[in-house]
Amino acid sequence: MEEESIIVISALSTLSSSRLSDLSHSVLSLTDHRRRRLSSLLSSPILFSLTLHHLHSLSLPDKTILIARHLLFSLHLLTQHFQPTKPRVSTVIKQRDLDAVLLLLLLCELHQHNPEALSTPLTNWQALLSKQFCESTLNLSGVGTCESAVLLPYIEMVTRCRRFIRSMGGGEKEGKEVAAAPAVVVALPSVDVKCGGGGECVICKEDMREGREVCELPCGHLFHWMCILPWLRKRNTCPCCRFRLPADDVFGEIERLWELLVKISSCNLDGE
Repeated sequence: MEEESIIVISALSTLSSSRLSDLSHSVLSLTDHRRRRLSSLLSSPILFSLTLHHLHSLSLPDKTILIARHLLFSLHLLTQHFQPTKPRVSTVIKQRDLDAVLLLLLLCELHQHNPEALSTPLTNWQALLSKQFCESTLNLSGVGTCESAVLLPYIEMVTRCRRFIRSMGGGEKEGKEVAAAPAVVVALPSVDVKCGGGGECVICKEDMREGREVCELPCGHLFHWMCILPWLRKRNTCPCCRFRLPADDVFGEIERLWELLVKISSCNLDGE
């Protein structure tokens, strides 16, 4: 089994039965919606032609971003079940982009099963993709509604998207500093420094005086507002512990959520 799949499965195994059930229902509903959308796309010559033309008009980096947004949406769906609050960053995908990425993923699946298929004329592609889609759907039919039957195909899609992004150069974004999402920064709480002071602000190295309002990050560390705001405009990490805040940058947000899965998985594998 691929390392990415092990990470996701190990993280999911830490969920309570009720949270796992909620996730399964969410995934089942979303998967059914996407399957019906793909079926409509493949059964309509006009919609298929327009979507394929849109895909051909995109550069390879644009296709990578398209799949990255699809992956980000999927990671948000998974990771929100590990967090007490839902993310404030929007991950809405436009219908045109959803059609394009669903068709692109099906093209990749067809190429994996039959590398020669896409060497045929474009006029044959709709029939070939329809056949591939039907075979995939039939393979999943009759497996019941148990959680593993619902989640395993979804986990496979998530890990396949991540490997695709990294192979296409998306991995170069790893480690790059990105700004925290403005919507998240605006929502950060302001707290009063209590009796005895709040210690030293690690950015300016000055003490936080009693009675002064300072910014508290989700990790609990305190900073002067005038110090932390410029910091968060350039990077989404806590200066003390490197805790990541949500970002608007799609690759930065993917890495933040993937780090969360890795951390949860590591704790589970270590028996903590």
